[in-house]
Amino acid sequence: MIEPGPEFGQLFRSFEHTAFRLETRDLYKSANEAKALEQFTAGEPVDMGWFQNWLSMIEEATAEGRLFTRVRVVTMPLTTYSRFGIYCSGYTNRVGEVTRYLARHDAAGLPDYDYWLFDSRKLVRMHFDSDENFLGGELIEDPAEIVQHNYWRDAAWHRAVRRDDFATEANDRHHQRS
Repeated sequence: MIEPGPEFGQLFRSFEHTAFRLETRDLYKSANEAKALEQFTAGEPVDMGWFQNWLSMIEEATAEGRLFTRVRVVTMPLTTYSRFGIYCSGYTNRVGEVTRYLARHDAAGLPDYDYWLFDSRKLVRMHFDSDENFLGGELIEDPAEIVQHNYWRDAAWHRAVRRDDFATEANDRHHQRS
């Protein structure tokens, strides 16, 4: 198990070409983002200082020609946390990450867990506790599993909607219900 912290962080500095994340949870708990989530939920200005290290890392990787991509599988209607994720992805996309969204009802056949896939060959399955706290990542080395996760990456990417298009659609649906 690769525990959260420097060793896990090294995964994002050492890949050569691509880092892909499949996110499948409707909630993630992180002490780093708790205050920003509270501000977002309350409709207050959101202090994004907690996010600067991640944004800088994405921006540096992008400047070096490395690519961060992500597909978020979300339940409709969106949870408050998923709406917060859309808000945050506006920042990550501005510095080079490419994020897409996939409604859960369109995610048939995809895994129900999160993973990172680095350079299409290094697979790290994410583990969380029952309270949605990140416990660490399990490095998977079985070639057949890695190929399967590449297939799932491609299938998710193909079905998913660009972040900006999804955000517009989700905002329109939210206001239609109000």
